[in-house]
Amino acid sequence: MSGQGGDKQSRALALRPGYEVGYAKPPEASRFRPGQSGNPLGRPKGTKNRRPALHEERMKDIILDEAYRTITVRDGDRNVTVPMAQAIMRSLAVNAARGQHRAQRLFAELLAATERSRADLQERYIGAALDYKIAWERELARRDALGITDQPPPLPHPDHVIVDVRNGTVRMVGPATKEEKAEWDAILAEKAVLEDSVAQLRQANETETDPEEIADNLRYIALGEEKLVLVRKIMPG
Repeated sequence: MSGQGGDKQSRALALRPGYEVGYAKPPEASRFRPGQSGNPLGRPKGTKNRRPALHEERMKDIILDEAYRTITVRDGDRNVTVPMAQAIMRSLAVNAARGQHRAQRLFAELLAATERSRADLQERYIGAALDYKIAWERELARRDALGITDQPPPLPHPDHVIVDVRNGTVRMVGPATKEEKAEWDAILAEKAVLEDSVAQLRQANETETDPEEIADNLRYIALGEEKLVLVRKIMPG
């Protein structure tokens, strides 16, 4: 019904002298009126200049946006696109290398501060990992001593948190969340099935006399071993 009404309106307007309905000329009734907003539910008046809420840090967002905005700079005989912060640091380093004392002092201070910050962060990270391992190893020892078996294991398990104090690294070799644990268990189940299947095929080939059957078994053994290689890469233990 509404479509028919629209057609009648268009035809009526088309018959009016001096008005045409067609491309870029919609029916007059559907046009915007003078002074009428094309977005009546748009941004409220004054929101652009309002003060930030207590949880907002708009200036930090602006600084980060500008710092990581990409620009094109000259690098030797070619143009490269890099973040603004990288371009500024590169310019500072180049000026320092050219002998500008102020640039040399500023670059040295920035480098020392960055290295200290990274070292402190790494030290805290390793300390937190060690505290986690020690605390859970004690808790698991307590459970074993009391025969507690109805408590879920921790995620990640302390055995799966590998701390290399000498090299200053921490790595995970096991699941760290419930979702990862579910995937881990599924992979372990598949690994067990593959290992059992390969063992059975090898055993069958010891007594098999049919050449075609032996060839099929060897092919499936190769496929199983190929999958096992991938599984062992995911969980080497």
